[in-house]
Amino acid sequence: MTQSTRKLVGTVVLLVFLTVYAFVAMLVAVALQVDAGKWTELGYYVVAGLLWVIPAGLLIRWMSRPDPG
Repeated sequence: MTQSTRKLVGTVVLLVFLTVYAFVAMLVAVALQVDAGKWTELGYYVVAGLLWVIPAGLLIRWMSRPDPG
């Protein structure tokens, strides 16, 4: 697979992943909001706001690999 193809596939996967992740994070936040304290909510928002960076970084690293040979 060429680098340009990986970038195309990776961009589509990243957009789909971020959309799904945002909806799941929102659903979890609503469920936590029912009986959680303010510190629990704050901790959740910090973790959920940064957690998507790890898979996105791995995907971007895969996308930017040079073509073999």
